[in-house]
Amino acid sequence: MGKVVIFSAPSGSGKTTIVRALLERFPQFEFSVSATSRAPRGCERDGVDYHFFTHADFMQAVSENRFVEWEEVYKGTCYGTLRSEVERIWAKGHVIVFDVDVIGGINLKRIFGSDACSIFVMPPSVEELRHRLEGRGTDAPEVIDRRVAKAEFELTKAPEFDHVVVNDDLDEAVEQTVRILDTFTGPLR
Repeated sequence: MGKVVIFSAPSGSGKTTIVRALLERFPQFEFSVSATSRAPRGCERDGVDYHFFTHADFMQAVSENRFVEWEEVYKGTCYGTLRSEVERIWAKGHVIVFDVDVIGGINLKRIFGSDACSIFVMPPSVEELRHRLEGRGTDAPEVIDRRVAKAEFELTKAPEFDHVVVNDDLDEAVEQTVRILDTFTGPLR
């Protein structure tokens, strides 16, 4: 079994931006593409951004035990980690990088234990989180309201992670994350 790095945060906290910065800098890290039962948004591509499943196909994959972990994040919308993704990345000798919701992050840490480093990316405030979500321009106001309400619950889960990185300055958040990962994986180059 190899190492895994788990990034979780409320939607809009900047975890995906931090993950992208790390993936660009460190070729030994490889992104695990999650599976979802939701439809693609905007320019999202199957197999790159997510593995897109219909709800029925997702539940079939669950029954076939094809997921390391999965959950219904929003009513009717499931997300999960395919075993095939984990095996594919470890076969290359790479460190798996997960960008998952908060409950998924807690579940992955429980599954991988000391082989995992879990990092919770904290927004500076709930108000800033709302501002960032609105600035994306990808979600309807009622979806943003639902995400903000969920974020308030997710923020209570931060202590369950190995590390918390507050993303109020992106460059500093990335550098803090690099320092954390230096300790976990050995010096990064």
